[in-house]
Amino acid sequence: MTGTLINIATVFIGGILGLIFGARLPERVRHTVVAGLGLFTIGYGLLNFIKTENALVVLGSLLIGALLGEWWKIEDGLQKLAEYLENRFTGKQEGSNNFVRGFLIASILFCVGPMSILGSIQDGLTGDYSILATKAILDGFAALAFTSTLGVGVMFSIVVILVYQGGLSLLAGQLSQVLTPSMMIEMNATGGILLVGIAISSLLEIKQIRMGNFIPALIIAPIIVAVIAIIN
Repeated sequence: MTGTLINIATVFIGGILGLIFGARLPERVRHTVVAGLGLFTIGYGLLNFIKTENALVVLGSLLIGALLGEWWKIEDGLQKLAEYLENRFTGKQEGSNNFVRGFLIASILFCVGPMSILGSIQDGLTGDYSILATKAILDGFAALAFTSTLGVGVMFSIVVILVYQGGLSLLAGQLSQVLTPSMMIEMNATGGILLVGIAISSLLEIKQIRMGNFIPALIIAPIIVAVIAIIN
């Protein structure tokens, strides 16, 4: 849990700095910074995807995950959570699209990817939080940039970080007995595609995609790998 707490602290500090100094930056500069983060996110996501050993596993994970996400209405649930947090802690009576957008972008971006998964498992198994510490630095700078543009909603992503990364760390012992290297590779490759989707939908605003509903794909990927292994 140590790495997760460090991650939460850097996101919070980055968010505070973004709120304090972000307003001093011209809007065009803030948009350019977010666009830069979007381009980096695409590159980072593709870097994870090209490591896949079976692209069809990633495709199947995305399709099944999307169906489950739409069925369970995950993104709607995240939006309601964001609106509740806004009403509870900012005193606003109506949810702000910018608050919800910032919360969703940060929550998915900070929790999707190999550093989050591998770092949490390593932290839980061995107490070595070096991966999460590195991720924390990157997330802190991202939080600064996002908060300056998208507002305080970004900072409330620490709730999702705590539940997701903290949960993985606590369950690391059980996960290590279940997840094989192949499962991890396909899960990370699927996460890479989700990062590309986040960049296209929310950072570069090319096309609106309900990315929250793709989150189950991260769970489906290792399941498909396991099924293929049994069949073969």
